[in-house]
Amino acid sequence: MVITPTLSYLLSSSPQCYFAAVDMAVSLPESTNPTTTTQNSEESFSSCPFKLQKPPHLTDYLPDLKSYTNQLDNNPFYHPTDGFYLTHSDIILRQIIIDLSGTFSSGASQFVYHRAGPRQQIFFDPSSTRVAIVTCGGLCPGMNTVIRELVVGLWELYGVRQIYGIVAGYRGFYSREPTELNPKLVHDWHKKGGTVLETSRGGFDLHKIVDSIQSRGFNQLVSLLVGCPNKYEQVYIIGGDGTLRGAVKIFDEICRRKLNIGVAAIPKTVDNDVGIIDKSFGFQTAVEMAQQAINAAYVEAESAVNGIGLVKLMGRSTGHIALYATLSSRDVDCCLIPETEFYLEGKGGLFEFLEKRLKENGHAVLVVAEGAGQDMIPRTDAQKEERDESGNPVFLDVGAWLKSELRNWWSRDHPNDLFTVKYIDPTYMIRAVPANAMDNLYCTLLAHSAIHGVMAGYTGFVCGPINGNYAYIPLKEVAEAKNEVNVMDHKWAWVRSVTNQPDFVRK
Repeated sequence: MVITPTLSYLLSSSPQCYFAAVDMAVSLPESTNPTTTTQNSEESFSSCPFKLQKPPHLTDYLPDLKSYTNQLDNNPFYHPTDGFYLTHSDIILRQIIIDLSGTFSSGASQFVYHRAGPRQQIFFDPSSTRVAIVTCGGLCPGMNTVIRELVVGLWELYGVRQIYGIVAGYRGFYSREPTELNPKLVHDWHKKGGTVLETSRGGFDLHKIVDSIQSRGFNQLVSLLVGCPNKYEQVYIIGGDGTLRGAVKIFDEICRRKLNIGVAAIPKTVDNDVGIIDKSFGFQTAVEMAQQAINAAYVEAESAVNGIGLVKLMGRSTGHIALYATLSSRDVDCCLIPETEFYLEGKGGLFEFLEKRLKENGHAVLVVAEGAGQDMIPRTDAQKEERDESGNPVFLDVGAWLKSELRNWWSRDHPNDLFTVKYIDPTYMIRAVPANAMDNLYCTLLAHSAIHGVMAGYTGFVCGPINGNYAYIPLKEVAEAKNEVNVMDHKWAWVRSVTNQPDFVRK
């Protein structure tokens, strides 16, 4: 997008002119010179209200880095057409909904990001590029799809032949031998759940990891630049929020050592709690699988006298799976998520609500995210201090606790009446399944976006969709952001209207 003086004037005028300016900017032709430099194209943003969140580039600390013409020019099956290559002027708005009255703050309405996709100039020679792919943290539908598409995309699009999988997460960099990957080997990986490369939590030793990346090989291009050979020019890290924080440290150390190594992260968390991007891969599959658990709970509850079907879904700090599964199912009577508090006893409490539902319908279905109500569960001092290998607090089983509390409540208040609670925890069933069709497609687009970005010299970035368009987002920005359920917006109001559950605010 090119900002002209006229366009700049419109952008500084009224909100109506702002939208007119955006429309004009999108339709303006790009520079006739497809190799417009970063400096020139990004200077055009100085006279407009947009704040470009620029991803780091290898030339930021290696200014003399050699560039190459994109290999796609010679690819007979992927030959670019006019306008195929993106430039630094192609941007994506983070905020597309703006209150024209000015009553409500638009927050990040000025933030824009570089659009993901192929560039005409690349900064890696595919014939000598060596790639590392690592998966970290918990399982998620689509992990194998991302690995497969990274391998196939690097091999078929850019002609990269040295691609390695790091086994067993971060610790695999320094404790295991890497696995050489090729399209034939990964051909059917997208049909498998989990990760063939294996994963683990913890094991993050920054200097061991970067030392291993730097010392494992014979990269001539990098040795000429920094005086020591490097095994990997490109590192693709697939993981959730904890993994992304580790990726930031790896990227910072690589920058400090001035290594010619591109680092790209692909956000993986089934909870969908990664900030800025529209959603993380595997989330749609998780919601779809959650439906099966809710359906089973409904059948069990409906088939019993005073039956309650209790389903615990994934969601440590956010309740997106529980929310979307509730909206999709329409059989849920109450949805409890970490972003809202609830209480059991008294007027407006959960017990009063469920008793009313049981009298009306004879059954009820209760969905709870794993992070909901954790402050209500009794625990010892030792349990309060307990942490997992990633440093996260260890949560107690809110589903088992709720089941016990429900039984105690009913036996106390209705000792002579039948009552049944069927508790279903589909956590590992949801995590371990292969990705569905939409997530498989999504994983492919993420992988290809990452490949194009790293080959173009971008580093320390996350690729993901913003308002439906794929962008390159600085890794540090994503690692610090959080995607929580906004209980003040329309989606949560929709949940309340579907379930008719109380707001759990003590009067």
